[in-house]
Amino acid sequence: MNTPTVLVTGATGTVGSALVPALRTRGVTVRAMTRDPDRPVHGVENAVADLRDPESVTAALTGVDAVFLNSPSAQDAAALQIRFADLARAAGVRRLVLLSQYAARADSPVRFLRWHAEVEAHVRRLGLDRTVLRPNLYMQALTGFAGTIAQGWFAAPTGGAAVSAVDTRDIADAAAAVLTGTGHTGRTYTLTGPRAVTHEQIARALSAATGRDITFREASAEQFAAALTGILPPWQIDGLVEDYAHYARGEAAGVHTSVADLTGRPARDVTEFARDHAAAFTPA
Repeated sequence: MNTPTVLVTGATGTVGSALVPALRTRGVTVRAMTRDPDRPVHGVENAVADLRDPESVTAALTGVDAVFLNSPSAQDAAALQIRFADLARAAGVRRLVLLSQYAARADSPVRFLRWHAEVEAHVRRLGLDRTVLRPNLYMQALTGFAGTIAQGWFAAPTGGAAVSAVDTRDIADAAAAVLTGTGHTGRTYTLTGPRAVTHEQIARALSAATGRDITFREASAEQFAAALTGILPPWQIDGLVEDYAHYARGEAAGVHTSVADLTGRPARDVTEFARDHAAAFTPA
């Protein structure tokens, strides 16, 4: 019998790059969708396609049984995902796993959560075998602070609130379980770490892992935005400020067991993340 083919969008990204090997260990045929032909994913099928190019997406979807749909980093991300989902249904794809975000809802003050809720609502109406994954703040997002962490500190406007941050390797393992398993149709899984941690606790975990004194400094929203100016586009900075206000209000502290339920093992703690990534936070 032919093995099922799973298309992974954003295959070279943080989640996708972990999902590809997780799927390979489960014996499925993986087709990695990437935009850059000069960055192939080795060991699997490759499909060069861009969400802004429907013809390339349709070609990538041909012969696919299941799809992992990740959100692009774009101001029109919701529209791009909605069109992709429509193309997937037209191509006869049977299963779609959508990567959304913790607490996505249509009336959220956080634009990213509203965008994800819009895509979720559209996918529900398509009648596909669909599952939604809602991960919380990625632990790997800490690598964005690596420059200052290497100097012994990092800062964000968290208000001292705890967040049940999740390791992207656990997101990938959960997605692989859903893409290759049964009983997930119509389900929404919220993916978190095993506990909610403050950024001060994260700093202590990084200190223990690196053997260096790393501290966390509370920053204002204005300071946070100023530090990102020139690095990210204004719409993305504004969205991240909204995200961190959401964290500061204590709205992302809930702990869910979905990672363990889906993978059969506990979610990785921030201490494990810090040990595994210590080199990224150490001066060269």
